[in-house]
Amino acid sequence: MNDQPASVALPHAGIRRRRDTAADHGRSLRRGIADRCRSIGDVVCGRRRPLPAFIIAGAMRCGTTSLHAALAGHPRLAASRRKEVHYFDLQHHLGVGWYARQFPNVRRSSDGTLERPFESSPYYMFDPRVPARLKETLPDVRILFVLRDPVERAISHYRKNRRDGREPLSFADAIDAEEERLAGEEERMLADPRYLSQVHQYASYQARGRYAELIERFRRHFPDDQWMAVDAGRLFAEGGRVVEEICRFVGIEPWRPDHFAAENSSRVDVAIDEAARRKLEAAFEPHERALVDLVGWRPSACSVGPPTPEPFRSSRPTASPPPCARRSRPMEPG
Repeated sequence: MNDQPASVALPHAGIRRRRDTAADHGRSLRRGIADRCRSIGDVVCGRRRPLPAFIIAGAMRCGTTSLHAALAGHPRLAASRRKEVHYFDLQHHLGVGWYARQFPNVRRSSDGTLERPFESSPYYMFDPRVPARLKETLPDVRILFVLRDPVERAISHYRKNRRDGREPLSFADAIDAEEERLAGEEERMLADPRYLSQVHQYASYQARGRYAELIERFRRHFPDDQWMAVDAGRLFAEGGRVVEEICRFVGIEPWRPDHFAAENSSRVDVAIDEAARRKLEAAFEPHERALVDLVGWRPSACSVGPPTPEPFRSSRPTASPPPCARRSRPMEPG
C-alpha cells in the first residue's frame, strides 16, 4: 500500500484552505492508529471485510448526511465508521485494504445473511475519476444520487464555504469567477491520478448542479438499473416512504426510520443577491431540461412541501416509454 499523500493543488483565485486545528491533527493521528490496529487484527484473525453494497454518491448539500443517518439505523445495514470515506476521490492512493477497514465488522442475522455495508461521499458525484474507479473495484454496487434544486444547492454550498472561511468573495462574484477558477482542473485530475484540487472541490457552485452531465459519467460505466435518483424535497417531506423505496432498490426488506431529521444544515445566513440568483436560474435551465429527459422530473428545494416526483430507477428498455415510467429491477433480498 502506498500511503504517501497525493499531490494537492495550491488554493488559488480566492479559495482559502481551511486551517487545520490541533483537534484536526489529533483526530487524524487517532484514525491512523486505529486503522493500523484494525489492519493487524484482520491479518491475525484472517478476516476479510466485505465492501459496500451501495454508495450515496451525492450531490453535496442535498441531504446526503440526513439520508446516511437514517439508513444507519436499519438493522440490516452497516454504515461506514465515518460518513465520508472519500476513498474513490481523495484517498484512492491508500488502497482497497484501507477502504475495507473503514467499515465495521458485519454481523450475521438469524437467517444467515450478512449486514450490508454502505457509505456516503458526495464528492464522488463530481470527481471525474470516480466512475471508472468505482466500476473497477465495485462493479455490482448500487449508486444513489440525491438531487436538490440546483440554485438552492449552490446557495447552500456557498454558505457552507463562508461558514468554513474558504470563500472571501460575494455570492455574485463567486459565481462569476467559477469558470476561471475551474479552468483546466478536471484535465489535470484526469492526467494525474494523485492530483487533488481544492478549487475543484470547493468553488464548484454551478458545476455540481449540472446533474444530468454528472449522472451521464456514471452511465458510461454502469447499467441504468444500478443507480437511483431521489428528489431532496420529497426526501425531507416523506422521509420514511422514500427510505422504504431505497431499501427495495438496494435489496433489503423495507423499513422506516423512527424519524427523519435534517443534518448538517448551513447555519450562516449570508445575503444572496437576487440578480445573481436569477442569473443562476437562467444558466441552469438547459441542464434542468436535460435532467427531465433523463429522470422525468426537476429537483425541488428541500424547504418546500411534498413534491411529485418518484425516485427514479431506470433500466434501458427496448422500447422508449416516458422517462418517468422507467424503473429498475430491484436486487434480491439477501
